[in-house]
Amino acid sequence: MRRLAALLVTVVGSAILMQLPAWSSGSDKVLEFDTMAPVDGPFVGSANPIRGVNGGGLPWQIEDAKGELTVDGRLEVEVEGLVLLDADPVSPALRGTNPIPSFQAIVSCLTDMDGSVATVNVSSGLFPANTDGDSQIEATVNLPSPCVAPIVFVASPTGMWFSATGQE
Repeated sequence: MRRLAALLVTVVGSAILMQLPAWSSGSDKVLEFDTMAPVDGPFVGSANPIRGVNGGGLPWQIEDAKGELTVDGRLEVEVEGLVLLDADPVSPALRGTNPIPSFQAIVSCLTDMDGSVATVNVSSGLFPANTDGDSQIEATVNLPSPCVAPIVFVASPTGMWFSATGQE
């Protein structure tokens, strides 16, 4: 009976120890989302940037989005139907299309810089986007520490955002 109890303690203890690296491996999620808000209304253009990131020059719409950000900076964002608004003020020839061949992700964090709060924006590389507005971004970004209240943007190659974590 003692051998069985010792074996059980060893097995359970080993199982717990095997889980410790997974808990501290950087796979913890900082942010997970199933929706994004497209740039529209007062956020279009440079009049009302969010954390220093200007909105695209025209309103956009989005069909679907999801993604996650982990503590070690791994970022996955999938957007579908991220296209120019299918209405005025967009030109009829461009409505409901994506004229931008590649998107990037921008992660914006608030962080502590010597006792003051600062905004730090980090960008991924460029990822292909089709004319239907579908794109998949998988990157690793260098997050500041701490990274408080992160916002994930899908943006143009020049850094104007088309969608951001949030809801319409």
